[in-house]
Amino acid sequence: MKNQGVLYVSHGSRIAQATAEASECIQQAQQQVDVRLQEICYLEIAKPDIAEGIERLVRRGASHIAIVPVLLLSAGHYYEDIPKAIVQAKKRFPQIIFTYGKPLGVQDRLVDILVERVIETGIFNNLSTNILLVGRGSRNPETIHDINRIAEKLQNKLQTHSIKVCFLAACKPSFDDTLKQIAEKEHAPIIVLPYLWFTGLLIKSMKKKVDSLNQEGNHVVLADYLGLHPHIVQALVERVNEAITSGFIYND
Repeated sequence: MKNQGVLYVSHGSRIAQATAEASECIQQAQQQVDVRLQEICYLEIAKPDIAEGIERLVRRGASHIAIVPVLLLSAGHYYEDIPKAIVQAKKRFPQIIFTYGKPLGVQDRLVDILVERVIETGIFNNLSTNILLVGRGSRNPETIHDINRIAEKLQNKLQTHSIKVCFLAACKPSFDDTLKQIAEKEHAPIIVLPYLWFTGLLIKSMKKKVDSLNQEGNHVVLADYLGLHPHIVQALVERVNEAITSGFIYND
C-alpha cells in the first residue's frame, strides 16, 4: 500500500549498546517488509518517542500506520503505555488509520534460541545442570503464565527437569532470592538464562550477582540474551505483516 506506514516501538535504554542492538534488529526486519514508510521510536529514555515517530510518518505521507511493539511479551507497555499514545495520536490525526500489532509472544523458534544459548555455555548436562530462566517481570499475570510456558517448552527440548523460573521485577519469585537458594542447596553448575531481547542495565546487574556468587566458590554461568538472531528477526517481520493486515484498528 503506497501510503502505508510502520512504526516500530522499542523499549529504549540508557545503555548505548542496547539501543544499537535494537536498531540493528529492527533494521534487518525493515529490509524484509515491503513498505516504504518505516520509522523507529522508543517508549522511554531514547528519542524519538511514539508521538514524534507518528508525526514523522504523517509528514512523509502515511495515511495508514501500523504500530508494532518491539516487545517479547504482553505487559504494561503493551496494554497501557502504547495504547495511550495511540489514542492521543488519533486525536491529533483523526484522518489517519492506526492499527496495533502484537508482541512476539511465546513461540517455539524463540525457545530454540534459548536452547542455543544454553548449549553455548559449554557446561550443560541434562541430568545435573540447574537452569534458571529469568524473565523481566510485570504486574500483569500473563507474564508469569507466559514465562512458565516457555520454561515447559525449554524443558521438553532439553529433556531436563532442572529448570526454575524467576523474575527481575514485579513478580515472584525474585531473581536474587531464587539464585541464592539454588546456590545454597545445589552443588551442580547453574546456568542463568535471561529471557531478554537486548543487553542493558538488567544484564549488567545479573552479571554482577553471578560474579559475586562465583567469588564465593559457586559455579554459575550467565548465558547470553536472545539478541540479534535470524529467528527473532523473522518473528518480528511476521508481527509487522500481521499488524498491517489484521491488527487492532483504532477508530476513535
